[in-house]
Amino acid sequence: MAISTRLTELLKVEHPILLAPMDVVADGRLAAAVSQAGAFGIIGGGYGNEAWLTREMDVARNARVGVGFITWSMAKNPRLLDLALERKPPAIILSFGDVQPHAGKIKRAGAKMICQIQTVAQAKDAVAQGADVLVAQGSEAGGHGMARGTFALVPAVVDVARGVPVAAAGGVADGRGLAAALMLGADGVLAGTRFFASQEAVGSSAAKERLVAASGDATIRSILFDIARRNVWPAPYTGRVLRNEFSERWRGREAELMQHQAAEAARYEEAKAAGDFDTAAVIAGEAVDMISDIPPAAEIVVRLVKEASALLAGSNRYRVSG
Repeated sequence: MAISTRLTELLKVEHPILLAPMDVVADGRLAAAVSQAGAFGIIGGGYGNEAWLTREMDVARNARVGVGFITWSMAKNPRLLDLALERKPPAIILSFGDVQPHAGKIKRAGAKMICQIQTVAQAKDAVAQGADVLVAQGSEAGGHGMARGTFALVPAVVDVARGVPVAAAGGVADGRGLAAALMLGADGVLAGTRFFASQEAVGSSAAKERLVAASGDATIRSILFDIARRNVWPAPYTGRVLRNEFSERWRGREAELMQHQAAEAARYEEAKAAGDFDTAAVIAGEAVDMISDIPPAAEIVVRLVKEASALLAGSNRYRVSG
C-alpha cells in the first residue's frame, strides 16, 4: 500500500512522509529506520556538533537519508554543510533562517533543497531561492516555530508555491493528519513528535512515556527552556514543550528568569543529566493526544499510510446531496 505524490516522485520514496530533523533525537538509526520503511528519514544536524554528525551519517550510510540544519546556527560552523554534502545526501533541509547563503552550494552538489517555513512570506522567498520542497510548519509543532496554525498555513503556502511540492508539519501524528494534509493541497507531511515516541529515537524511556501520557492541552510555547539552556533563539521563534514544574514556576516571568539565568541554567543541566523531566524539557507538539504507544518507526509509517489510504479511498460517514 502506498500513496504517490509529487513529493514521493521527487525524493524517490514510497510514502509521502518525512522525519523531522529533531536535534539529537533524529539520529542515524532513526533516520535509517524511517527510510527503510519507505518514507524519508532526515538526520537532525542541530546546533553543529561535527563529530556527532559524522558518526550518525556513518550509521545511516546504507540508507537514503537527508540531513537537516538550523539555518541561522550554521554560521558558527560552515564546515557542517560541506561535511554533509560530501556524503551525497538526496536532500538537505534548512529551517529557521535565510537559505540564500547555502542554496547554491546545495544545488551544485546535486541535493534537493527542502526549506521549512512558518509564513507565506518565507515560502515566497524560499521558492525564489530555488527550494525543491517547502515544509509549511504550523505552531502546533513541537520544538521551535512561530505563530500560524497548520490548517490555514498549508493551503496558503500551496497557493504561492508555484508548483513546488509542499509538506505539512505541526499536528500530524496519525493517518488522519496525513489525509487532511493531502486534502489541503500538500504533497505529504513532516512528522516529529510521533517519531520521537518510537523505539529507535534517541531519548530516555521516561521522556517517551511522558509523550504517551500527555495531552496537547499540556504543552506550552515559550522561551523559558531556551533561557534555561542559555540558548535563546532569534525572535520571533519560540519552542513548544510539555508543561512541567519548571514551566509553571516561571511562566510569565521570563525577565526574572533571565536575571537568575546562571543558577537556573546549572540546575537545568543537572536535571537534564539526571533525567528529571519535572525541570528538563520534553519537546512535544500538540499531536501528543494521538500518541498512545512507542512502536518501531517502521510501524508508525505503515499505520499512517494505512489509515490515510482508507480515508482517502472514501468514507460513508457523510451523506452529500445535490
